[in-house]
Amino acid sequence: MAIALSVLFAALTMTLIVAVRYLAASAGFALATRVHRPNLYAGQGRQITREIGWSLASAAIYGVPAGVVAWGWQARGWTRIYADAHAYPLWWMPVSVLLYLLAHDTWFYWTHRAMHRPRLFRAMHAVHHASRPPTAWAAMSFHPWEALTGAVVIPALVFLIPIHVAMLGTVLTIMTIMGVTNHMGWELFPRRMVEGPAGRWIITASHHQRHHKDYRCNYGLYFRLWDRLCGTDRGLGQFAP
Repeated sequence: MAIALSVLFAALTMTLIVAVRYLAASAGFALATRVHRPNLYAGQGRQITREIGWSLASAAIYGVPAGVVAWGWQARGWTRIYADAHAYPLWWMPVSVLLYLLAHDTWFYWTHRAMHRPRLFRAMHAVHHASRPPTAWAAMSFHPWEALTGAVVIPALVFLIPIHVAMLGTVLTIMTIMGVTNHMGWELFPRRMVEGPAGRWIITASHHQRHHKDYRCNYGLYFRLWDRLCGTDRGLGQFAP
């Protein structure tokens, strides 16, 4: 009973953390949108309310496996998360972040692409694409089945790839910021980056906006690698930096 209560407490705590992280990031970039693009979300109040509702439900789904991982790390030492900076060479820290992002991006590309098949789209992915166009609040606006496919990735990786706890925080921060900024409806980054060498490989809002317009292209999360390899990269969306 004590173990079950500990796991439940960890899951509830992580759910709260995920929800607060989502609300803080989305609110921050929504405020930036209001300052820099004052009328961009005009008339989308009901859509934003729906996006927040689905996103908070997704936070609970993300929080359960995250809570189990947090409990397993602290109470049982089951994971490969480490806190001692000297446990691995210092060069491993940025390498581990890159490996996590590449692994997450690979999983996301193929599951995302699968969810665009008609039956799975109707059952799972239509909720996300109901945001037309998406706003800064849409990053976690998922049907529960889709949220589940995303919620298991990082918790699975911590059992496979060693990562310092601070680097895990870096991965989660990148995931949150890119998820929000890629849906906010305008390009945050300067043209020289988006249309330069970095922009040819890293996804920004201009690239992901094309996905929300054309559906069958630009499936990646962080990188354009799989889209380029599989012939699904269609370039940038309709707005420029």
